[in-house]
Amino acid sequence: MRIFTWNFAEETCYKMKKTYHICISAGDELYCRDEEDYIRCFNSLAIAVAETESALLVESIMSNHMHECVRSSNVKQLIQSQRYKHARYFNAKYKRKGRLGEKSPFIIEVEGIYHTMAALSYTLRNALHHGITATPFGYPHCSARAIFQKDLGHYEKSDLMAEHNMSVHLPSRRKCPAGWKMDKSGLILRECVIDTSDVEHIYGTPRNFLYHMNRLSGEEWRREQEKDKRPAMPITIDSIENGITYQTMEQMLANEHGRNDYRRMTDMEVCHIIDKIILPEAGRESVYTLTDSEKSAIARHLYRMYRLPESQIKRCLAMSGA
Repeated sequence: MRIFTWNFAEETCYKMKKTYHICISAGDELYCRDEEDYIRCFNSLAIAVAETESALLVESIMSNHMHECVRSSNVKQLIQSQRYKHARYFNAKYKRKGRLGEKSPFIIEVEGIYHTMAALSYTLRNALHHGITATPFGYPHCSARAIFQKDLGHYEKSDLMAEHNMSVHLPSRRKCPAGWKMDKSGLILRECVIDTSDVEHIYGTPRNFLYHMNRLSGEEWRREQEKDKRPAMPITIDSIENGITYQTMEQMLANEHGRNDYRRMTDMEVCHIIDKIILPEAGRESVYTLTDSEKSAIARHLYRMYRLPESQIKRCLAMSGA
């Protein structure tokens, strides 16, 4: 495992595809405030994967950060293209300007079958670690249900969108690659984008995949990765979540054990209250058009009404120091 602090000013060219785990953080803000944002975020990633002739193994899109495992010969171009596409959409929708998210993503180059399996597993289990769902398969904004789809009974026939309407839901009205399909919500089907055959080959069997989706973090993961021929630092929840500060490792491990209140409000639910109820009453188009004093007043209201964590209120209002 090699960790990169990426300098986007450098010109880097790879002659062969390498495997990477990428974590992109929104910092004090959110990448996704509603369902449409999650859809457009994935579509931006999918089109960037196609443009750079990369392979997407797995991904998990959270409200304020995203994880993805890719094979690419130009990971720099892939990330730049993905981020630019989503930022352009997000800024236009929410009357915002400037770069969206932290300047540099966190990138790990992954080598070895067991290191790769650990990176894939931790990515797919991300919503579990953050206490959003009780299992990886309960989270809709990741590719867990696309792996061994038929074997695990996860295949669902989607109502498909007509091809001539698909460009409306794509960055700069691009066309989908041949063979890709989109459901009626505008989401490119994950099974069209994910290199499921490669991922399934890595896990070997549906039973082994299920085992990795349910096993607890610990020393067994580290020892397993020692089987790889090339010596490397083990992939762990600590390394995968590097730079994500709103939850501690202790909290994430407790969430993994299921000790969590899944009834608590999600960021999307909080944003719905802000964007669809509070802002229209205040005559504002977006949280980005609010003054600091208006944000503070809304923050106090949200705390009084719902007893939400301060960090959640701040990131949903795009307040510094979330």
